[in-house]
Amino acid sequence: MTKADKILERMRANPLDWRIEDLQAVAERYGIDWRQPGTSHVTFSYPDKRPVTVPSHKPIKPIYIKLFLALLDSIEGQDD
Repeated sequence: MTKADKILERMRANPLDWRIEDLQAVAERYGIDWRQPGTSHVTFSYPDKRPVTVPSHKPIKPIYIKLFLALLDSIEGQDD
């Protein structure tokens, strides 16, 4: 199990107190593109999926973690 997989497992169990670096690590592992064009937000995107924009201040609110997980779940469901 990779570091990103461990982060994802913990993220699913508890959507509180995450940093943007954790989301970026998971995104890179699953092929989700992310960009932070000099703003206080990071946008995670995947082809043919609605992008998720997350404020990069700490801690990230649970709703943004849930949106990120929903993006990831939609990608995993597509691969089946």
